[in-house]
Formats: sequence, C-alpha cells, structure tokens
Amino acid sequence: MISFASAEAAPSFDHPLEMLHACHGKIQRQLGTLQKLAAHLPEHGCDQQAQQAAQSILRYFDTSGQFHHQDEEENLFPTLLALDIPDKAQVKKLIERLLGQHVVMFAAWDETRAVLVKLAEGINTPLPEELTGKLINTYTRHIYFEETELLPLAAHLLSPGQIVELGRSMAERRGAKFPLPPA
Repeated sequence: MISFASAEAAPSFDHPLEMLHACHGKIQRQLGTLQKLAAHLPEHGCDQQAQQAAQSILRYFDTSGQFHHQDEEENLFPTLLALDIPDKAQVKKLIERLLGQHVVMFAAWDETRAVLVKLAEGINTPLPEELTGKLINTYTRHIYFEETELLPLAAHLLSPGQIVELGRSMAERRGAKFPLPPA
C-alpha cells in the first residue's frame, strides 16, 4: 500500500526560511512516493492505488512545488542579489548555479509529469526507471545544495525585515493571511 500521510506540522510564514526547508522534506516524500509507484506498477498495474499516487504527486508538484520555486526565483534570489555585500560575486554564482539546476529539474518534471497524467487517468503506462531516476537525482542534489549552501547563507545575510518581507510574499502567493508581528 502506498501511504501519503504525514503528521509533521509546517512552519508558519513568519519563518520563511524554515518553510523552504520544510518544503524540501515534502518534495523528498513525494519523490519517495514516486519510487514506490514505480515499484508498484509492474506487479499491480495502474490500479486505484497507482492512480491515487500519481494524482498526489501531480497535485503537489503542480501547486506547492511551483510555489516553492517561485518563492526562490521571485523573492529569495532577487533579495540576495540586491544585497550590498563584499561577497556579491559568490552569491551571484551560487544563484546562477541554482537557476541552472531549476531548468534541469523542470525538464525532468515535464517528462515525468506526462507519464503521471496518464497514470492518474487510469491509463496503464510504464514509468521508466531512467525517467524517475533522473527526476529524483536532480531534485536530491539540488535540495542538498540548497540545504548546505543557500539556506544557511540566506539566514546569515538577510535582515529581520527582509525575512518578514519574504514571508509576506510567500503568504500572498498562496492567498494566505500573513501573521501580524507581536505587539
């Protein structure tokens, strides 16, 4: 049986860097579901569990996954690039590398998504290991790089006001209410 449940609570928008970190965990769980789905299909075909797994993966990557990338590309990266710091060239190089990884990940997702759409519709379609492996590997390397390089750098460089603005933008993107600062 493929399980989707998670009891883990997400951080709030007043901790946007923690939210980005938490999103990485959710992405990894969806990639785990993708692995389970690939293993499930040869024996069981596109049964109800396979359809539900495909639908869940699509729903996540088409909504929350997209928000995550927008949070980075439209808010976090520009904020870091706007900083007047001595290591600005290093920050720019880091962000260029991350954006390049995004391009590769999006291409891998588009290929995988096409197969998942068919599975979600109940069409018995093979989910090639090469396809899932490419997506899983590109995301795994990218997440590791963000966890070890980007998020620690952002936590070190961003002011409290910039962090508040990042959280406000993330909340607005999702149509959520931004927490008010304590009085």
